[in-house]
Amino acid sequence: MSSQGVPPVWSGVDIAVPVPSNRLPGISMAGFRQRVPTPVDIAMVAHPSVTLLIDLSDDDGLVYDTRGRRGHGSVVIGLAPGELRASGLVGECLQIRLQPGVAAAVLGSSAGASGSVESLADVWGRDAGRIEERLSAAGSWDERYAMAADIIRRRIGDGLRVDPEVAHVWRRTVTGGGRVRIDSLADEVGWSRKRLWARFRAQLGITPKRAAQLVRFDRAAHLLAAGLPPAGVAAESGYVDQPHLHRDVKAFTGLTPTAVAAAPWLAIDDVAWPDFWRAGRPVTGGARGSGRR
Repeated sequence: MSSQGVPPVWSGVDIAVPVPSNRLPGISMAGFRQRVPTPVDIAMVAHPSVTLLIDLSDDDGLVYDTRGRRGHGSVVIGLAPGELRASGLVGECLQIRLQPGVAAAVLGSSAGASGSVESLADVWGRDAGRIEERLSAAGSWDERYAMAADIIRRRIGDGLRVDPEVAHVWRRTVTGGGRVRIDSLADEVGWSRKRLWARFRAQLGITPKRAAQLVRFDRAAHLLAAGLPPAGVAAESGYVDQPHLHRDVKAFTGLTPTAVAAAPWLAIDDVAWPDFWRAGRPVTGGARGSGRR
C-alpha cells in the first residue's frame, strides 16, 4: 500500500494496490496519489485491457486529448485508442483495468470498443458522478477498492455476456503472446473463421487479428522497457524484422521504440500491478504513460 521501491521519477507519488484477497477475476486496480498535486503531461500507451481512469482530484483534475478532441474528468479508454494524451492537475486517481470480456459486461457493448475514448459520464450517466463522490469521500484506498468492487459486481450481474468461445480465443491470444494463428483458434472452438471474426468483433469491439497485434505489441513494449535492443525485441515478440516492430509501435502509440523504452509508467508495472508480474505475465498492462511530470 505504499510507493516503496518505486523508481525515482515516481518518488512524489504514492501507489496503492488491493490485497490479493480483494481482487476480482479479470479486474485489477491501483490507486495513485501525488503528495503535492502537480501538472502532468502523459502520452498513454495502448495495452490489452479496457481502462477506467476515475479522477478523484480536488482541483481541476484530468484532461485528455485524443485525435484533437478534448475531454475532462473520469474516462473509459478502449483497447487501442491510438495517440492519447492525459494532462492537468491530478491529485488522486483510481485506475481500473478490465479484461475485454469483463468490460463488455461492466460497461456495455458501446463502451470500451477498440479505439474508443469516452467520458465515464457518457457511459454510466448520472451514476458516474455519484460514484466519484463516494470514492472521493472514502477514508482509505482499501475502502475505495471495496466500493469499486461492489459497483463492478453489480454491473457484471446486469451486463452482457460474451460467448465462451470468444473468451477462450481471447485467453489463448494473450497466453500465446499474439502468435497463435486465427484459423487454429477457430478450429479449437469449432467455429468457422468468419463466425469467429464476426462474434469476436461484435462482443469485444476488436477483430481477432487486431487483438493479436495488440498483445504482441504489449509484450514488445515491456521488453523494450526492460532494456532489450529493438532487434532482439522484434525477434522475441514475433515480428518479421525491426522495421515491422517500429511500424507497429508507431501505429499504436505515435512514438518510436526508443521513446516507449523510456516510458516512466512501464517502470512501475511491477509495483502497481504485482499480481500479473508474480505470475510471470507482464503482458496485460494498464493505461501507462511515456510523458513528463
